[in-house]
Amino acid sequence: MYLRQNGSQEFLGDLRDTSQSTVSRIVTTLVPIVKAVLEEFVPTAKEAIELVNGRVCLVDGTITPAGPMPITTSCGAVHGTTGFNAQLVCLLDGATIYISDPLPGKTHDAAAFVGTPVAEIVRNSGGGIGDKGYQGCGMVTHVRHLPVVN
Repeated sequence: MYLRQNGSQEFLGDLRDTSQSTVSRIVTTLVPIVKAVLEEFVPTAKEAIELVNGRVCLVDGTITPAGPMPITTSCGAVHGTTGFNAQLVCLLDGATIYISDPLPGKTHDAAAFVGTPVAEIVRNSGGGIGDKGYQGCGMVTHVRHLPVVN
């Protein structure tokens, strides 16, 4: 529940009639084990470059909630939450190719794009598609404003 549904340690302790500190010790023990077990299934940037060779990919950023922190420390008030920005690269069939390491939630998608291996992955692909947050990054994006024709 801690990893999948982002339940707070205090909430999880209440559910199991145990203290937050006990939940913290359990999380501290289990999270590295889960990470080690899943690591072989997460492509590295080098593997992602090979997977996207000649294929169009989709790029997007997402805010991953990260508990009760002041909004100014990790995410702007635009999203109304705190968390981390992760950049995601997928193929057109939805297959996930790459997930970046977390960046502060206030990081704009265009800055995260060039600050992670995602830019290199897209450069080696058959092209990238992104939302308006990636304008100017060399991918296909929406147009901000349509011209008015009289």
